[in-house]
Amino acid sequence: MKKENDNLDELFNKFENQWDVQEMNSDHQVDFLNKLNKKQSRKKYWFVTAVAASIVLMLGISVFYKNDKPKEFKFASKETQRTDSIFSILIDNELVKLKEKSSPENEQIINDALKQMKVFDADYTKILKELQKNGENKQIIYAMISNLQTRISFLQTVLQRIEENENLKNTSDEKTL
Repeated sequence: MKKENDNLDELFNKFENQWDVQEMNSDHQVDFLNKLNKKQSRKKYWFVTAVAASIVLMLGISVFYKNDKPKEFKFASKETQRTDSIFSILIDNELVKLKEKSSPENEQIINDALKQMKVFDADYTKILKELQKNGENKQIIYAMISNLQTRISFLQTVLQRIEENENLKNTSDEKTL
């Protein structure tokens, strides 16, 4: 302990005339509090700015976010929109029927059908982009209606196959003794 005290004494003696002994102004405390209040108001300003920037960013993202399947067509006529909505309702009804038939025996058929429906959806999305890009013409309208009809007939065929499979399991051709 004595050694440490000696080291401290040497240190203080070494820097004896170099200490800052100037006293503060009497207004120093008031100046300090004023500066502290200014910093707090700046923090509030930055917080408000950060919130506003976040809101602007979210609005910007929502404006530029693109959906895979647009529901509204900019260049489509009312007849085209009506046709799309009617076919979409029919397709949705067939999909509901397909999902109602779900069972362990039908699981593979249903999964394959849903994968194929994704392919049809991707084709339909391309058709809609063409419709928006080039406007309505007979080829695009024909492609759109053809895709929708193909999807409906595909779902109906899958449902028929499922029903045939269920009927085969329910009927027994063998007679037992």
